Amino acid sequence: MVERSPSRSRRPQRRQLCCPAHPEQRIEGNGRKYFLHLLTSEQLKARGMADKRAKLVIQAYPVLVLSNEWLEELFCPICGGNRWCHITKHDRVEHTVRWAPRELWEQVAHVDPVVANPTVSEFTRREARRLNQKRADGKRVFDAG
Repeated sequence: MVERSPSRSRRPQRRQLCCPAHPEQRIEGNGRKYFLHLLTSEQLKARGMADKRAKLVIQAYPVLVLSNEWLEELFCPICGGNRWCHITKHDRVEHTVRWAPRELWEQVAHVDPVVANPTVSEFTRREARRLNQKRADGKRVFDAG
């Protein structure tokens, strides 16, 4: 009978993402990722690349898509909601998760979080906002419109 070491397990390990506010709580995403796009050598230098090499890379690739950094909406059961997170991948399992600042959305192509989706009707937007309209005692506010 041959014993296998635990390091040779064939089962793939899932990525371990933990909530920035609650480091002990694992959080899950829906799989939709918005990868960051870099346009200037200063953005590459901020990520640790040398000045000369950063300029060469931007000259070769005017728009550089980072495959190890993206924005993803994640759900934390303790926080009780979905939050957008900036994820940096170190290897297959290890990731760094932090809340995504609004400035990072400028580095994502084809997405503008400030402007509403033009294909969504005003009725749908209003009905989606109704869930957030509650009084201090927890009852719903009358919707006149």
